[in-house]
Amino acid sequence: MLATETDILRSKLKEVFGYSQFRGTQEAIIKNILNRHNTFVIMPTGAGKSLCYQLPSLVADGLAVVISPLIALMKNQVDQMNAFGVNAQFLNSTLSKSEITRVKKACINGDIKLLYVAPESLTKPENVEFLKKVDIAFVAVDEAHCISEWGHDFRPEYRRIKEIIAQIGDLPIIALTATATPKVQLDIQKNLNMEGANLFKSSFNRTNLFYEVRQKRHAKKQLIQFLKSRKGKCGIIYCLSRKKVEEIAEMLNVNGFN
Repeated sequence: MLATETDILRSKLKEVFGYSQFRGTQEAIIKNILNRHNTFVIMPTGAGKSLCYQLPSLVADGLAVVISPLIALMKNQVDQMNAFGVNAQFLNSTLSKSEITRVKKACINGDIKLLYVAPESLTKPENVEFLKKVDIAFVAVDEAHCISEWGHDFRPEYRRIKEIIAQIGDLPIIALTATATPKVQLDIQKNLNMEGANLFKSSFNRTNLFYEVRQKRHAKKQLIQFLKSRKGKCGIIYCLSRKKVEEIAEMLNVNGFN
């Protein structure tokens, strides 16, 4: 990278995403993957993990391949990037054969910067052969806790990512998750062959959140008093059954709460 790396990144951040500055360790993470170092990111939900692979994909030469477990999440991110003026596409089971052919051709021609791939799609031999023909900058493994059998969302296909990436080429990896105990963290690194990766772990402390526990004596009366002290604000009341939800909703309506 050039000496003006910081200026280039901040200019692209403003131009594409509309932000004036990076949050937390985002800039350091982006520079790390652009310098082709394996990168492990543990960051709470809402802290800006996606930007850590989206922005470097715009600066790096070649295509960024993002392995994502959720079709809905893929579509959401592709739509968002397209709205930003970035050509992003996905490969998954929702596409027709002609759509798959179109996406692959665009990748080979260098017309796409971000390609989202489901782990099940990545394991297909024809897709591995296709990716060998593409100039790939790096691979991002989103929701990386899916790799670990100790994770809360274990996906067997994620276990094959290491061998598939090795078939495609010598590529830097950025793995990202919001949920990784030390045991899961080690399992992710082992299974991606990135024990020596640079680790970026953000604090999960949310200064704007707090918990409060109160004794429940006259629950309905306490609830009404609580709501009256917070008129105009919104919230969620959880109940253990649908019947109880309907009962509480009716009680709230009677007491003037919508």
